[in-house]
Formats: sequence, structure tokens, C-alpha cells
Amino acid sequence: MAAHFGRLRKGATTTAVAAVAVAALSASQAPGVTTDDPGRQAAGAAQPSGDANTGGAGGGATGDSPYYTDLPPLKSPNPSPSASPTTGTTVSVGEAEAGIPATVLDAYKKAEAELRASKPGCNLPWQLLAAIGKVESGQARGGRVDASGTTYSPILGPKLDGNGFALIADTDHGAYDGDPAYDRAVGPMQFIPSTWEWAGRDGNGDGKKDPNNVYDAALAAGHYLCRFDRDLSVQSQMNAAILNYNNSTEYLNTVLSWLEYYRKGTHEVPDGTGTLPSHSSNSDPGSSPSPTTPATPSTPSTPSAPSTHKPGGGGSTSPTPKPPAPSSPAPSPTPPTPTQTVDHLEDANTGKLTATAGSAFGTKVAVRAESKASKGVSKVRVRFTIIGDTDATFTGGESVATVVTGSAGTATAPALVAGEKTGDFTVRATVVGRVLGGLDYTATVTPRQADTLTRSSDTALTCVPGGEFADQVELKATYKGAVAGKVAATATLIKSADDATENDKGPYFKDADGKTIRTLTDLTTDADGVLKLPKLYADDATGTFLLRVNTTGGAVLTVELKVAAAAS
Repeated sequence: MAAHFGRLRKGATTTAVAAVAVAALSASQAPGVTTDDPGRQAAGAAQPSGDANTGGAGGGATGDSPYYTDLPPLKSPNPSPSASPTTGTTVSVGEAEAGIPATVLDAYKKAEAELRASKPGCNLPWQLLAAIGKVESGQARGGRVDASGTTYSPILGPKLDGNGFALIADTDHGAYDGDPAYDRAVGPMQFIPSTWEWAGRDGNGDGKKDPNNVYDAALAAGHYLCRFDRDLSVQSQMNAAILNYNNSTEYLNTVLSWLEYYRKGTHEVPDGTGTLPSHSSNSDPGSSPSPTTPATPSTPSTPSAPSTHKPGGGGSTSPTPKPPAPSSPAPSPTPPTPTQTVDHLEDANTGKLTATAGSAFGTKVAVRAESKASKGVSKVRVRFTIIGDTDATFTGGESVATVVTGSAGTATAPALVAGEKTGDFTVRATVVGRVLGGLDYTATVTPRQADTLTRSSDTALTCVPGGEFADQVELKATYKGAVAGKVAATATLIKSADDATENDKGPYFKDADGKTIRTLTDLTTDADGVLKLPKLYADDATGTFLLRVNTTGGAVLTVELKVAAAAS
């Protein structure tokens, strides 16, 4: 079961006009009294619930829970590119609002990649997920997530009990929202439990669908937006998708404002340091906006009561003053996340990275995340990136892999698989969510090899002067007894066993134009290690001639060719 979203007043239909209206509303109104999460306030009129399979009568995924109305700065992010210290990719550096916490940003981009493969016609931009994530939860409270992408504490909307909100009785027995009486919107993308039950996804591959995990929530939001075969590159269909997420024109224009802002440039910031919004769609007029992180309130001084006279005369007395209200305790300092305690990466006994083209590397890249005291730090996300002109990949075909460190602080990348391109490339290890120097490893792909060549037939190769050889030379290559497929080879008609220079007489091949050639390069054995040479011809010279074939890896075979006049 789902429900409509609480709406702001109807009005602006364009992004520019709506921005002014929402900004004015945000500046003049304050959040309501119900707060289930720092900065996530409750408001809205009671609405009937809808059908879970459609996301509610109003098409909402979040049960009409309130959302942040903060708008992006008027100044766009600086489009000048720079290299991200954690990913090595080009990003734009701009204002703080353009910064997206590293793990949250990774979740949005991973969701976009998955949708690009599973629903290519949807054309989902990750910036749309970022815009919705900003409006729904302030990018998971500024990136307060652990190494697997799960929030350190649940992000919950208000009780949808019909008291100023939609009325949605409990549908999950409190499994997702911890409330056995009423439903609440849950997680970075604010799904209500009944919608999550069918829309939830496992975005980080841990076998669970957790609405409080940013990878799971981002992928679920992507699939939710891409329903009904929508093409989000068409503006009208994107608008419909956003309104289906929250049926409010103001919500639509706020999301579109952030989408446009993020498209002009973003940059990655460490987890837990993202900028938090401060204005909510359920603000009440006449009070100041609530900060996203509760501050310790100061204790107001108790005012003196005015003097009064007792009945019947006598002097004036003052009423017994009330004791001052106890001051609220200062919030406990937030302990640093494991990622924030990492000081550097150390190599974890990675061996030499060498493999033959087309084969797996026998060694894996392994690093250790360490604190300043050189102690291993567990539960830290380490990103391994393949850099350079290569077609090598990690197992599974990816060029980027993210691994969480174990109890000893060690993260081991998936096995590398060499492609067909030979030469060196780099594997870079960086800590996700920290601006730290990474570790670079050089990996080398060597050409395929053969150590033995044999003829497929023992038939003598003979020809008459001016004729052509009836049989073509066919060879088979092996390496350490196994078939050596796709091995490079060269065939040359040589002068003698002691002189490997090209002969100037005797048998020859023909090129594509029919011209005489006596050296063939760029030959390659097939998948079965077989190499079949083109047809050979003879000139007027008679005698025994030699054909020598060499392969990468050192295999050599010399074949005799006899040219003699036909017997009378």
C-alpha cells in the first residue's frame, strides 16, 4: 500500500518560476514539530492510501513523506576539470553543494551502469538519482554510510498515521521501519515498506535488499523511474517519472533544479562530509528553519514573575519561582568512521603481475588499509582501477572493482584476466571516501607462445620447375604440451640451414597482387594451434630448398621442398 505525497501550494510550472516560489517558501516557513531524523521533518495533509503495485494513487514511492526544498546555488559548479584523487577520473571542482559523498556517488553511477545494461532504452542519468537523493535525504545525511553503503542509523520519515500525513497502516510488521502500527518512508531514497517490498533491489551484491543501503536504494529508485518503458531522455517522460515518485509540481521543479546543477559538474567528497539541506516541504510559517544536525540548545533564563498582593492586605509577595528547565545534554561526539581513520595504503605482498595474452594472472593485487599507527583498518572500501591502453579486465569483465577490507585491513582485488593487447598497464588502488595517495602496480601482458612446431602430414613436398606444389604446408603449435592457439608466426624461404636470410630463387609464395614473395609475416595459429600456409610455387631453379617457420616463444621448424624435372 502506498499513498500521495504532501503537497506545497500549486503554482509555478517552469523551473525558474518554481525556484523563486520554493525559495521564498523555504525562507519564510519552518519545519513542523515532528522530527524522526535530523532534518527530516513530518508534514502534509492526510490522504488515502493507494495501490502498492502502482506506487500509490498519486504514483508516489514514498507515501507522501516530506522532502527537502533547498535549491542549488545560483552559481554553477566550476566546469574546469581536475583528476579525482580517489578514482583517477576527471571531475569538476566547484562549490560545496556540488560535492557528493564518495560511496553515495559510486552507488548512483553503479545504478546507472546496471540500468544501461538491463534497460538501455530508459537512458537513466545518474545525476537524476543524485537529485532525488539530495531532495529525499540530503545524500544519505551527507554520506553517513559504512563501507558497504549502509547508513549508520536508519533514515525514517514520520509516522503515516493520518495526523497531518497520509494514513498508511503498518504493512511490514515493522520489518523495515521499526513501526508495527504505521508505515514510514525508509532509507536514502525514502521508500515506504509496501513499495520497497516489490521495488527493492540488491545493488551491492550482498544477497539482501536493504532500503537503508544506498546501493540497494539507488538501484531500486532507478528501476522505479524506468518503469512503463520510459525513455528519460525525453523531457515529458522524465517529468512523468519524477511525478510518479512524488506527485508534486514543486517537487518536480526542485528535483529538476538539482539535476541541471549536477549535470554542470560535481566532485567527490569524503563520506560523512556532504553538505546537509535545512528546509523542508512541511515548514510552518513564523519560525526559523531547523538545522539538519541538531545543535545543543541553550538553556533560557527563567524570567522573574511580577509582584502580586495577597488578598486582605499585607505586603506584596512573589510567587514561588519554578525551577529552571534542565538543559539538554550536549550530543555525544560522532565517532570517526573506519574510512576516516585510514592514513595510508600498504602493499600486502602482491607478487609480480605477468600473464600471457588471453590467460589469467597468477597473482592478485592485495593492499592493506592502515591507520597512523600502522594498524589494519577493517570495513573500508578500496577501489581497484585498471588504467592504460589494455583490454585486460578483472574477472567478470569489469575495469573497476571495489572490495571491503577484512578484519586485518586487507583488500584483495579480483583476479586479473589478460586480453589480446600485449604490454604494460597499471592497476591503481585507492580508498573510497578519502583523499589519500593510492598505490600503483604495473602489470605486463606477454604474447602467446609456442615451444614446439610439427607438420600435420609427413608427405614429401615436391614440385616441377615452373609448377606449383600440390600440398600446402600445415603445422601445429603447442606450448608445454598444450595447444598453442593465436600464436604469432613468420615463414621464410631461406638460403640454407646455416644461412637464414631470404632466398632469391626457388619456391615462393604470391601476394594479393600475384607478385613473388618469400617471407610471410603476421601469421597466427588458429584456436586449435593449427597454421596452414598459402600455396607454394616453383620457379625454374631445381634442387632442395628450405622453408623455416618461427613462432613467438621460440618454436622453430624447417621444412624441405624439392623441385625436380618430371621423370621421362
